[in-house]
Amino acid sequence: MEVCYQLPVLPLDRPVPKHVLSRRGAISFSSSSSLFGAPDPRQLSQRRGAISYDSSDQTALYIRMLGACVIFKQLFSRDVRVRSQVGFEPERRGSHPYLCIDFRTLHCNRDCVSSLSVAHAESTGTLPTRRIRRLFSFQRHLHSSRLLRGTPHQNPLHILDEDYSGQAKCMLEKVGSWNFDIFLFDRLTNGNALITLTFHLINHYGLIELFQLDMVKVHRFLVMVQEDYHNQNPYHNAVHAADVTQAMHCYLKEPKLSKSLTSCDILLGLLAAATHDLDHPGVNQPFLIKTNHHLAALYRNTSVLENHHWRSAVGLLRETELFSHLPAEDGLNLERQLGSLILATDISRQNEYLSKFRTHLDQDDLCLGNAAHRHFVLQMALKCADICNPCRPWELSKQWSEKVTEEFFHQGDIEKKHKLEVSPLCDSETNTIGNVQIGFMTYVVEPLFVEWARFSDTCLSQTMLGHLGLNKASWCSLLPEAGGSSEEPEPEAEAEPAPAAEEANSRALPQGSQTS
Repeated sequence: MEVCYQLPVLPLDRPVPKHVLSRRGAISFSSSSSLFGAPDPRQLSQRRGAISYDSSDQTALYIRMLGACVIFKQLFSRDVRVRSQVGFEPERRGSHPYLCIDFRTLHCNRDCVSSLSVAHAESTGTLPTRRIRRLFSFQRHLHSSRLLRGTPHQNPLHILDEDYSGQAKCMLEKVGSWNFDIFLFDRLTNGNALITLTFHLINHYGLIELFQLDMVKVHRFLVMVQEDYHNQNPYHNAVHAADVTQAMHCYLKEPKLSKSLTSCDILLGLLAAATHDLDHPGVNQPFLIKTNHHLAALYRNTSVLENHHWRSAVGLLRETELFSHLPAEDGLNLERQLGSLILATDISRQNEYLSKFRTHLDQDDLCLGNAAHRHFVLQMALKCADICNPCRPWELSKQWSEKVTEEFFHQGDIEKKHKLEVSPLCDSETNTIGNVQIGFMTYVVEPLFVEWARFSDTCLSQTMLGHLGLNKASWCSLLPEAGGSSEEPEPEAEAEPAPAAEEANSRALPQGSQTS
């Protein structure tokens, strides 16, 4: 560890004086107050670390703890991120390269300083890099975890760090609005929209207290979920998962559901929305099958991606032991129901679920007092949330349409490069964003949301259908004069555009004969 014998030493239980921070130099931390002042060189080994800063470069601070050097980069005046420089390799699957820490809490809250020291201590051992990063990522919530456990504190509980108590907090107050801008929220939370929004909703519904969940485990689970989404995917990434989770919250608030759903139903709905595309590779099922991918073989070419999303979510639940305090049978039942919800998002089974939903509505026999019927309605709500992009305001819907088409075309480019048959809707030379979206809205989105409006005839349902009509008209107006809309893929094929890359499956195989 780099050592400077002239540096002032500050114990962990003492805040860094403001006049010290205004000067150029460094501050060392020790675990013993006896080292305060001029340290004895023989006692330097007891130091826990040091902070170096340069008044001429206000954007960089260097922290040394137990031999590890960490750089804090201040990207904005109220936005600080941390990146390790102790030989860590880049995150697997392109997770966000920075982990958020409020630097000011290091010398304002002793818990945060201690937790950071623990994280660095772990880094000196044999723990995997991925776990070390997770320790960094959820350490900032240890303080609020103590509060939830009943430790008295003079300040109210803050789910967000102080850095994000401004605009992000204001946005969360309107998280039930259908015009919620998830892209803006993701920027305000430093790319942590999924963690922040899902954690807020779990707390909002009182699920932590109801299920006696450990808040640190909850946050660690959400951190791992966000990590396992591929941020390099234009569409199937953590922001999409956050958007689906926010939409699910809007549906859970609908009168019919809010009066009938149990706390268990709400927890399952939020977890399913957050994990429904977990570890999505950015390509569709036919691509996995024709490239002999191991996942296709593992799940026998049946709902390959959905099975993988579900199993991945279960793996994280068990790794974090989120439900370990519940009876074993209850935990297994939650996992099975979570799988049933996620598997319902398989677009190749769209007609199956839609026909069943329509039959229930025609016969008026949906009884939300029945657990099986409530679960089916949750499945339909998740399906709506998963493909609700065309029902958002144009400014948001257009961005999602561009992102999903970019992902489709990227797959098509890979298939061309390796001389594979190009999947439907994935050829940028024969498809346009407008054509893909118009067909998808006509044959997939509109039938589903018309039936949802029959079930829940509310202002929200009419708003969604209104946006859907306007967005469809907007895409039609953007088509060339020659109008390629008549060349739109068949109804079954349309099941792939904006909602998910899996949807391309519907085009690859005739609907009803899908192997997935």
